[in-house]
Amino acid sequence: MIFGMIASARLKSRMTTYAQMPLRSGMSGREVAERMLRDHGIVDVKVTSTPGFLTDHYNPLSKTVNLSDGVYNSRSVAAAAVAAHEVGHAVQHATAYRYLMLRSALLPITKVGGFIANIAIMAGLYFMRDNPTVLLIGIIGYATTTAFTVITLPVEFDATRRGLAWLERSNITYGEEQVAAKDGLKWAALTYVIGALASIAQLLWLILMYNSRRD
Repeated sequence: MIFGMIASARLKSRMTTYAQMPLRSGMSGREVAERMLRDHGIVDVKVTSTPGFLTDHYNPLSKTVNLSDGVYNSRSVAAAAVAAHEVGHAVQHATAYRYLMLRSALLPITKVGGFIANIAIMAGLYFMRDNPTVLLIGIIGYATTTAFTVITLPVEFDATRRGLAWLERSNITYGEEQVAAKDGLKWAALTYVIGALASIAQLLWLILMYNSRRD
């Protein structure tokens, strides 16, 4: 939790700083996203605006790249980096990137597993002395959530790699702009790493609790 809070605060700080760095190409986040889509021959994905801060995401169901208000119209390095990263997910979808496909297949299982885990873990910890099997059910459900967070890592890293490579190749960012874009996305990726490690640690703790009561 502590590392997660530090990484999240650092991410917000860096993105706020890079949001004040004008993009010399003068393109907005929307324009960057639309050009990257065109350059990859993707014509069935729309770029839309969504409220909030750091709420940017790609929706494979509606085929939309959703950019937050501070990215959609902004002509900053941060906006270009975020827009390119999210389009990176659209490129993954268009090319059937295996880890994205696996994560999408796991999503409904994770939702069910997470719901079961919340109930079973609380009940299992309460009734652990008499019936540790309830806790085991919760552990299995929570394991699906942990698997989802781990599989998310290569998906995010690859989207960042695609986005940064395209920004540099297309001369959208260069020099210190490219360095800033890479730094901002690095901190974004770190939050996913910490989230995955925290989920793994929680899963191991639950397994240890189960084994101690079973013995």
